[in-house]
Amino acid sequence: MSAPSKLKLRSVTVPNPYFARAHPADSGNPKNINAVVNIRESAITMLASRNKIDAAQVAAATRFRALWEAMGGKGAGAIDYGREYVDGAKRSDPITDRQINAADGLRRAHRALGDHGYWLVSRICGEGFSLHEVVPTGAKRAKLAAANDLRSCLDTLAKLWGIATRR
Repeated sequence: MSAPSKLKLRSVTVPNPYFARAHPADSGNPKNINAVVNIRESAITMLASRNKIDAAQVAAATRFRALWEAMGGKGAGAIDYGREYVDGAKRSDPITDRQINAADGLRRAHRALGDHGYWLVSRICGEGFSLHEVVPTGAKRAKLAAANDLRSCLDTLAKLWGIATRR
């Protein structure tokens, strides 16, 4: 028996990354283009493909994931003092400015979301867990409550980071 496929493709319309604002939108310069995405890539893409979260919530989740990944997942790695440096190379600073800025962004997100909200967003947006994996029971009600909590947390992050939210 084979494992269930982690691949489910769906055609979606996305903003054209090469759209030139200086020129009028036409067939040679479309504002939006069609793209194929794997909606099982993450819980966020699945929720977005089903129109359960809006563009601001997706942007907040994407920003959180970028901060999480900049930190190397759960935090900065340890210094390897046993590593031999060759050609007169100096030891690099174990923590980069990018990691410091990411840690500051995650710290502000934690303050805004609280412990439970940060835990939920970290598991789903940062670590890539699905709602099924986060909810301890298989109850549909618990899964719906977790999805509602996630949407609320993403709205909070969108407001914190100045991303346009629903009215």
